[in-house]
Order: sequence, then structure tokens, then C-alpha cells
Amino acid sequence: MGSSRPVTPASPRVPKIKTAQPGVPLFGCEHLRILLEGSVEVLENTCNLTTTAAGRVEHGRESKHRFYVESRNGHLFCQMCNDFVFDPTLEDLRLRKLGTGSFSSRKRKLDDLFTDTSKEDAQLMSTNTNNTPCRASGIRGIYNMGATCYMNVILQSLMQNPLLRNFHLGDGHRNAECTRKNCVACAMDEMFQAFHAQPETVGYSAHNMLACFWMSKRKAYEELASNKEQDAHEFFQFLTEELHEINANAITPSLEDGAPSPKRARPDSSCNCIVHQTFYGRTQSTITCQGCGEVRTSVQQFMDLSLGLDVLSKKKSIQVTGMSVKRCLEAEYKQAERCEYTCHKCGTKEAKKLSSIKSLPNVLALQLKRFKQCNGNASKIETKVSFPLKLDMYPYTSRARGQDPKASPELARGCTYELQSVVVHVGNLETGSSLSRTRLERIPDIPGHYISYSRIGTQWFKFNDHNVTLASKSDVLNAEAFILFYVIQSLA
Repeated sequence: MGSSRPVTPASPRVPKIKTAQPGVPLFGCEHLRILLEGSVEVLENTCNLTTTAAGRVEHGRESKHRFYVESRNGHLFCQMCNDFVFDPTLEDLRLRKLGTGSFSSRKRKLDDLFTDTSKEDAQLMSTNTNNTPCRASGIRGIYNMGATCYMNVILQSLMQNPLLRNFHLGDGHRNAECTRKNCVACAMDEMFQAFHAQPETVGYSAHNMLACFWMSKRKAYEELASNKEQDAHEFFQFLTEELHEINANAITPSLEDGAPSPKRARPDSSCNCIVHQTFYGRTQSTITCQGCGEVRTSVQQFMDLSLGLDVLSKKKSIQVTGMSVKRCLEAEYKQAERCEYTCHKCGTKEAKKLSSIKSLPNVLALQLKRFKQCNGNASKIETKVSFPLKLDMYPYTSRARGQDPKASPELARGCTYELQSVVVHVGNLETGSSLSRTRLERIPDIPGHYISYSRIGTQWFKFNDHNVTLASKSDVLNAEAFILFYVIQSLA
């Protein structure tokens, strides 16, 4: 660098990005003012060397040259700093030179320049960024606060529910504006934030959720305040009922001036709350009189489908082939059964009832009825029930009657679900544990323990209170399922 003019000082050093790799890019040794001004006087004294990163180090040692320009975008490298340097003034001049095509074989518009530079920056950041410790989002155990595993397994399953997750993380409940005391939806908001928006992986204490039920004035929740194990399915129903009532105040636009007006949503198909959007479907029952052939149809809502095991488990064919969710669904929604019914036309008391699913929910909850009572004693049906990772519900819908599923493949695909979570009851009921009929039907005192499995991406995890471990598909499929949560394939 033989110029008599003073050399422009280097810019302050910026955080180190990465030492340039040999061969990519090439570095041209130029006086700094050639880049900034293109001065003819200085150009006469320039060094025309073009070299690699390794050659740059050797050349700098021999010639004492300090500054180099990399060949792709003209970024300035300081040999003394051993790094690229940046200064707003220098960067502005560099961009002006780039706009004239100084560092490329063709001239480019400034918009193209920024597009290319952003791609370079994105690539640079992706190759030089240290990744955070690998862990799946939303994976946390829940502490058992004294026989609360029935609550933990339901909460774990809901934490992985895509619709509920998006609703609560998207401020769907608006807890900042909520004035309710002991609000279950606010407690759910807190849980989703703790699971999906915070880096902690240690166990979570769901004491706020439990307190909401303890402090409730509803008589149905009184048993939850005890230190006895409860029915996980009953808790699921209580929780979703509370969430429905809290979020049922739908906001609908006014037809006159477009201003929003509150409207109390009814607990039917017109309700647009998050619980209805997620879990609610409709079944259709058709009763046919065996005397005159009169047909009566009724439609009912459901939040989950309960599949009976007691009668099916005693059939010889089931004992040979094995019990499955498919066989349970066929018994409930494809086979007609005799029912108590008096025809209003002919008075005949013989009728057959056939049920089918009129509309499917986004998240299908299936309860396998493992608990029963006989002579006042509670018992558990421990029959192995197989269930699939992917479930086709089309054969059990009203539309499927008399139709070939191959004739409407798109409709069939719209009825396909993927398994998301499995709730498991471990252990037997104590022999001779006598329960009243009312007690058993509401919230039975169920000895044993609950665990759950949930899928996050393609990986399954086992949740045993605060302990979380990896699980295989075979672990899941061999589990003694009590509740199955299936998500419609388009959302899974």
C-alpha cells in the first residue's frame, strides 16, 4: 500500500461471525479508497493479488496489507482484526458500488441487491448459529398433588391438542379482561403458556386448575376435593363443560352497523365456542317399527363416544379374534338392536334402533367402558382392546349407509383420524369395594393409577405424572387404553 495519503482507519470490531473457509470466497487485496472512492491516483499503486483465505494470511504477513474485499458482495475484511468489519458509512458506499455492478458480471437493481444480500445473510446465520438444546415443545410432566393422576392425564392430552393450543396461545380467552374468580379457562391459559411458551422442562404444578374445581360451588365437583382417585373420563367431561360455559359468550357482528354485540351461545350446534369446535359431533338414531314400518329419526350431540365392552367381551367370536375398537364401533353404529318403543301409529312395541354418526368432530374422543358394577361392587374389564394409529370413521357415518367408500374417496379421506393421545388405567379395582349406584355413576372411587401417551410430531412420549420418557409405537399400541383421542388427519 504505497499511497502517500493516510489510510482510512478500520471500523470498530463487530461480534465475530466466522473465519472464512479456504477457497470460498476469494479475497482481493485492494487499498481501502479504491472501494470507497475509486480514486485514479490510488489505483495506480494498488495490489492486484486475488487469493484464498489461507493465501490472504500469508500475503498480509509479507506485505503488511491490512484490508481485503471478498469477491461475492464486497464485504470488507480486516487482517488485524481477523474479521469482517462494519461501519454505516462504509456500508452505504459499498452498497452504492454494488448497485453499479462492481462485484458482479452484470448490473443489478438495488431491489435485487437487497434480495441477494438477505439470502446470503440467512445462509450465514443458519450455518453459524448455535442451536438451543434439542427438546420438543410442550413436553413437561405434571406433579401429582395427592391422587390427582386422573387430572394429570387429561391435562397432558389437552396440552397436545392443536385446536386448544392455538386458541389459548392466540389469546382466544383474553384472560387479561376476564373478571371470573377461579376461572378454569385462565388456568388453561397459564398451562399452555408454561408448556409451549417457556423454556422450562421440569414438572408443572397444576394447583391453580385443581383450586378452580375445589372453590367451585357446583355440587358435582365436591368429590374432587377429596384425596381419593377419581374417574379421568368424568374429569374430562367436567373440564370441557366448564370451558364451554366460560367461552360460550360468542361475539357476532351486528347486521346494522357492523359493531360487535355479545350473544349467549346455546349448548347446541349453533355454539361456536372452542369446545364445540374441537370435540362436538352429532349422532343420528333411526327407530323402525317392526309392525308398520314407521321410521322416526332423532339427532343428538356428543362430546365423546362411549364404547361398551361388557357384552362384546363375552361373545365367543370376540374371544377368538380379539376385541378391537373397530368391532366396538361396528356394534354401536352398524348393527341394529331391539329397543323399547311403542309405535304411535299401530301401537306395536317391537322396534329396531340403528345409530350412525351424522357429523364428526375435529378431535374424536373414544371412551372404552372398562368400569362396571355388579351387585353394588365395582369391577374393571381388563380385556385387551386393540386400536389403530390411523382410524377411518367413514363406515360408521350416516352417509356411508348403502354406499361404497370407493365411490367417494375424498369424503372417506375427510373421515380419517390419527391417534394423538391415549389415557391408560393401570391396576385392578380392589375386590369387594362397595359403591352406591349414584356414587359409581358420577365419580367412582377408582383405585389404581393413570398414565398417558401423547404424540408430538412423530415421536411418542409416556407421561407418568412428572416423569416423562420416550415411548415406541408398540408401547402405545399394547397399552390398556381407557380413553383415546384422535385428531382429524388434516390437523394432525
